[in-house]
Amino acid sequence: MTPFHWPRLGLAGLRLTQGDIPVLALHGWLDNANSFAPLAPFLEGLDLVAIDLPGHGQSAHRPQGVRYHFDDNVFDVLRAADQLSWERFHLLGHSMGGAISTLVAAACPDRVISIVNIEGLGPISATPDQAANGWQKAVRGSRERARRAHPDRDSAVAARARHSDLDATSAALLAERGLAPAEDGLIWGHDIRLTWPSTQRYTETQVLDIIASVLCPVLTVYSEPPSGLIASRILQRRLAALRQRQGFACPGGHHLHMRHPRRIGAKIQEFYHEHAVPAQADTE
Repeated sequence: MTPFHWPRLGLAGLRLTQGDIPVLALHGWLDNANSFAPLAPFLEGLDLVAIDLPGHGQSAHRPQGVRYHFDDNVFDVLRAADQLSWERFHLLGHSMGGAISTLVAAACPDRVISIVNIEGLGPISATPDQAANGWQKAVRGSRERARRAHPDRDSAVAARARHSDLDATSAALLAERGLAPAEDGLIWGHDIRLTWPSTQRYTETQVLDIIASVLCPVLTVYSEPPSGLIASRILQRRLAALRQRQGFACPGGHHLHMRHPRRIGAKIQEFYHEHAVPAQADTE
């Protein structure tokens, strides 16, 4: 994949053009565009653009004094599509990226052709009686803190793998865009504000309304056995709310697309080709 940087938007990422089916790929929380690098070679016929979301990878951080609100990612995605001159496009989302894809499709049904969501469908929700408690947690948890420095790349990669379901190979791949130099070694360079608690969350009723408003076809991909990201009863209700749904499961945990890219890629490629529309000019 070829790196790109859009200074005006503060966005960076990777692109692999193997065809003219326009696909924007959105990674998960604290990951980066390299999350899709293992999958990309198995997506023939696609013009795949994987962005580092703000505060991640090599994209710019939000300005000082600005929090990271989940909803704002919708506008980042639309700005990226406009930069590419893609009036209509497909989305590929993993985890948080899948939640963003769902919201983009509900907000802009005329622009999103289809979605593939890997381990993600709609944002995290909370019950209505948790609103004040959520704010209290956000105020308590929104503090600058020292970043842990690692003496070398191997120790940084090992730490990331130890605190997630990533294997060493996948963690090393994310490190290529995720590590930054520090005075006493290397740090994971994501904006620390990304780890602050959210001030507000949607209710599950609101999430179901968002999902039900997605008009395009959706392919959902989940780990089997389940990763535990979303409770089974909640996931089943969300899946049932989709108007046009296909799906399959694959072993590999939450980052299954990095562990089994060939197996997953074949099904994703078939789905996008099934729902392809004529190519559009790119004036990047």
